[in-house]
Amino acid sequence: MSQGSIKKTVVNAVGDYKFGFHSSVDSVYTSPKGLSREVIAEISERKNEPAWMREFRLRAFDIFLEKPMPEWGADLSGIDFNNIHYYVQPQDSAKTRWEDVPTGIKDTFERLGIPEAERKFLSGAGAQFESEVIYHSLHESLSKKGVIFDSTDNALRLYPEIFQKYFGKVIPPTDNKFAALNSAVWSGGSFVYVPKGVHIELPLQAYFRINAENMGQFERTLIIADEGSSVHYIEGCTAPTYSSDSLHSAVVEVIALPGSRVQYSTIQNWSTNVYNLVTKRAVAYENAHMLWLDCNIGSKVTMKYPAVFLRGEGAKAEIHSFAFSGKGQHQDAGAKVIHLAPNTSSTIHARSISKDGGRATYRGLVKVPNGIKNTSSRVVCDALIMDSASRSDTYPTMDIKDDTASIAHEASVTRIDEATLFYLRSRGFDSATAAAMLVNGFATPIVKQLPMEYAVEMNRLIAIEMEGFSQ
Repeated sequence: MSQGSIKKTVVNAVGDYKFGFHSSVDSVYTSPKGLSREVIAEISERKNEPAWMREFRLRAFDIFLEKPMPEWGADLSGIDFNNIHYYVQPQDSAKTRWEDVPTGIKDTFERLGIPEAERKFLSGAGAQFESEVIYHSLHESLSKKGVIFDSTDNALRLYPEIFQKYFGKVIPPTDNKFAALNSAVWSGGSFVYVPKGVHIELPLQAYFRINAENMGQFERTLIIADEGSSVHYIEGCTAPTYSSDSLHSAVVEVIALPGSRVQYSTIQNWSTNVYNLVTKRAVAYENAHMLWLDCNIGSKVTMKYPAVFLRGEGAKAEIHSFAFSGKGQHQDAGAKVIHLAPNTSSTIHARSISKDGGRATYRGLVKVPNGIKNTSSRVVCDALIMDSASRSDTYPTMDIKDDTASIAHEASVTRIDEATLFYLRSRGFDSATAAAMLVNGFATPIVKQLPMEYAVEMNRLIAIEMEGFSQ
């Protein structure tokens, strides 16, 4: 297997996408394009993994080959699996001191504001560049309490017992074609373990950056919140704008043990040449509370449906989803909740905006098997269509087998209000600013659940998307 490097020139932001720059970085190793057993074995060997993980990867590859491409949802016919680098190693090892990160990579994350964010309001931070986590840190006070926040690769090596107990158990390779692909070539991602009774007051953040052209990023995140603990994990993601496509296919597994609370927030801002195909699932036990907050702005195609399996009595699930779809984009997002224990409750609130011919789709599932008593679920889907060329679709599925369940579903589709736009323009605002104000107001029920600094960033990203709008 020959080594290679990918080197790109720093440029200004491409078009309206302020994160569309790419950085001058010589990678330590780049796999050849295409996927084979040899490539997978090489990835495992370079990571010095135990034999069981190598076999796990190879079995997953066989499953990936067997499973057909999804024929529902967004159009995935443009994906060329033979035109992707499945592993790009940007440096020799992850760093715990920011000043030790290579200059080209460090400059990229400085431009994205990650070090500043860590200094101001984070309990810990991780940064992934291409296929590897290049930096990880955790506040010393949390380390002393037994909190683990590390890359998933390091966790495999340093915490083998807890890692093997939970890895691949919530989302096995057989779940779907892209979960199988991730299982075969996964690299990077975050591993979080919060001990019993420990409450992490400030968020942990991980940031994922694709830099190379025709890159596939396949991080694997595993979060375990022990009994009575709490944690808020935030992830962000960007990529340069290229003329050809990249693939992001992550797997996220969350285990919320009895009495714990986990919030997992995503601010997705991929460039519009990225296929974003992600499997996210949590299991919540007795009296646990799992909250997914999923904000999707960028990408060419997104297919992502955060799910919660309520396995313990009194468990609670909340899934709040926001999607903004512009020209050439299809945001196919939603939620799934499976009630598997009595006296459980769930809330799904999805809001979408489509503009300039973009398509937004809500796809959801609420399931209550027979014999699961006294469950409740409320689903609300609201869509805002900015023009006649755009589209919004809702595909809710309610599979309710027990007659003691209390289920509510409501949906609305609206056009931007002309009278309000006229009023704002009469007060001196141009069309784009007026529309952005209305859109931000529409998104507020979702965005307000982010910490203030992230909510401000989300509102700013929405404003960028609305630049140039006219009606």
